[in-house]
This record gives sequence, structure tokens and C-alpha cells, in this order.
Amino acid sequence: MQLTDPVVLERGAVRLEPLDQAHAADLTVARDGLEYAWYTSVPASVPDEIAHRLSERDAGRMNPWAVVHDGRAVGMTTFCNVDQRNRHVEIGYTWLSPTVQRTGVNTSAKLLLLGHAFEACDAIAVEFRTSWHNRQSRAAIERLGAKRDGVLRNHQLGPDGSLRDTVVYSVLPHEWAGIRLGLEAALAKH
Repeated sequence: MQLTDPVVLERGAVRLEPLDQAHAADLTVARDGLEYAWYTSVPASVPDEIAHRLSERDAGRMNPWAVVHDGRAVGMTTFCNVDQRNRHVEIGYTWLSPTVQRTGVNTSAKLLLLGHAFEACDAIAVEFRTSWHNRQSRAAIERLGAKRDGVLRNHQLGPDGSLRDTVVYSVLPHEWAGIRLGLEAALAKH
């Protein structure tokens, strides 16, 4: 299976569905209460962000999903920077409604995505990236069990001209079994 193949992934009350404009209404509501900052993936306009992600999908660079919880779209996530030839992918551009943060929804989504990457798509590495200043995201990635590869200093310019240092993490196939057990144990506590 290719990293860009659209597929539904499901575990309990969490379902990852191929992103579509039909998710826009739920996602616009889910976005309420989230503060937009250039170093996060929270969209200023949900329909525009869906259109962007779908165009990236059509170009073979991204595989976007709506994160659905109890039948309602509560966020987005993607396989991005897809390098099918080298079986390498990044999981990113993720945001979730404040109503489901710290509930196990993100952990379930990451378990589904990592499982799909390693077990169905035979990935040799799955990467995560976040801003140095996004401490909440860094902590979440570290709780997943990803290893920090390093920091890309002055990696990007923000819309206001500020510089972003990007922290890069990864999971490798031989680490996946242990990480899967850790994620399943964390979910058993919810």
C-alpha cells in the first residue's frame, strides 16, 4: 500500500477519514477556542485549509485525514512530506478541538497512523516536527515515544518575519513494537 492511498483507520470511538469538504462544518466548530499562531497547524479558514490539503494530496505530497470522534470531526492530521520511494513520511499538520485534547483521541490517532505507516505501508521512518516554542506539541510527541533527532535552527520564517527553530523527532521500525505497547497502555488508562 502507498503512503498516499486514501484509507479509513478506526480504533474504538476514533476514526480517521480521508479529509473532504464535507467535514468543514464540524471542523469549523471544532476549531473554535483554538488560538492561531504561525507555528501551529490551526487554520484561519477551515474550508481554505481543506482545499490546500486536498491539493497537496492530489500532488502526492500529503495524505490528509479528518479526526472523527463519536461521529463528529474534531480535528485534522496528515501524512505529509511523503517520500514514497524511500518509504519515509512525516505525521503532522495536526490540530484537535480543545474538547478532545488530553482525552486519548490524539494518542489513538497516532497509534492508527503509526500502525498504518509501519504495518501497511512498510515505512522505514516516521518523522514528527514542531516549533521549538510549541511546548505542548513537543511534550505530546515525546509522550508518544518518538526520539528527538535534533533542531533545525532558523529553519523557517513566520508571516511576521520571526524565525522558527524546528524540532525533529522520528520513530523507526524496530522501535514501533515498543511504542505501540506504550500507546496501548496509555489508552487503557482512559
